[in-house]
Amino acid sequence: MPTDSSRIENSPQMDDNPRMDDNPRMDDNPRIVFMGTPEFAVASLDAICRAGYTIAGVITAPDKPAGRGMQLTESAVKKYAREKGLTILQPEKLKNPVFLDELRSLRADLQIVVAFRMLPELVWNMPPMGTVNLHGSLLPQYRGAAPINWAVINGEKETGVTTFKLQQDIDTGNILLQESFPIGETETAGDVHDRMKEIGAQLLVRTIAGLVAGDLIERPQYDPTKYGATPDSPMKIDPSALKHAPKIFTETCLIDWNRPVAEIYNLIRGLSPFPAAFTHMDGKMLKIYQSEKEIVAPSIAPGLYETDKKTYLKFAASDGYIQVTELQLEGKKKMKVEDFVRGYRGQW
Repeated sequence: MPTDSSRIENSPQMDDNPRMDDNPRMDDNPRIVFMGTPEFAVASLDAICRAGYTIAGVITAPDKPAGRGMQLTESAVKKYAREKGLTILQPEKLKNPVFLDELRSLRADLQIVVAFRMLPELVWNMPPMGTVNLHGSLLPQYRGAAPINWAVINGEKETGVTTFKLQQDIDTGNILLQESFPIGETETAGDVHDRMKEIGAQLLVRTIAGLVAGDLIERPQYDPTKYGATPDSPMKIDPSALKHAPKIFTETCLIDWNRPVAEIYNLIRGLSPFPAAFTHMDGKMLKIYQSEKEIVAPSIAPGLYETDKKTYLKFAASDGYIQVTELQLEGKKKMKVEDFVRGYRGQW
């Protein structure tokens, strides 16, 4: 008999003949399967539970080794689901026949996806009411894996959240609801993340209510007045009008001190607290979490630094300085700049 590493915990009795109607059941309490893994997704799952909807099951990542002892660690979503006594599935592979049978047995009317992996069509097309994804941007802008980071890195003054129906191409499905909110001048990606998870959670609840009531209008991701596409174009959106949010790699995080201060400042904000923008000092990696801008003609070459060894450390850029306020030297803990410069034993 085929096996998979998927697991069902706190599982109720399953129906041997699960219902898979052609027409969605539009009652006040559809059976929902929730898919998510990180802490960002917990706010959405909690909001759906608090709204009184039935969570038929939770799909999350398998436990993974983490920490110095490499102990198996549960995802944030699994911890929440276990505390609430919800059914939990942890598939290694989403196309595994055993997992697909388990998923069908949950008899979902609707699937909700928040910060999970890409789904195959036989999964997202399974429930009669479809599969709804919460995305951390105002689609169609910032499609991709890291929309919060890239919005801040690019110096956006506004971002938002979108609920949309999943389809084959990533982040391209019909839009259901959107909500925008401002990005503060000094906010980091972490700050935006923490606000967005709560705003997104409430948007999801409103989306579910609208789907149940049948009064949501799905909108294709196409607006010729905004994005320059034409009705007879083979593409719904002009690609040149879009900003993207690809996965963050190590090379993304390395600071180029030949760039303008404003650009470096936004990079630091957009990568804080994780994975963090970095440079090098005396051959060691130096992560910068918080900084301030100083627009003045620098007296030293880009990438060099100045310090009074008591209160400040600043790096020269092309048109000024980045004043570091919170940092972490390789092998040390994160600290305020005053503590760092007073205790640093490197080559001042």
